Amino acid sequence: MNSIKKILGIVWLLLAPVVIYFLVSGAITHIDPAGKKDINNPVIWIIIILIFTPIAIGLMIFGWYAIKGEYDHLPEKSTEL
Repeated sequence: MNSIKKILGIVWLLLAPVVIYFLVSGAITHIDPAGKKDINNPVIWIIIILIFTPIAIGLMIFGWYAIKGEYDHLPEKSTEL
């Protein structure tokens, strides 16, 4: 189980920057001042990027801790905290 945690830690660590990249590149390609659809509005893209960037950073932190082995032993009782 610990090896699965470390492998998924690597996945989360690599997935987060990819998600941020695709959000920014999607915003660059879809923002059009002459467009009349909601996807062309830059305000919506800014809101989406501002919401999902901290989530992606949290995934990176979670992956880093999983690689370091912080989740190898989880407490079973409150006295182990």
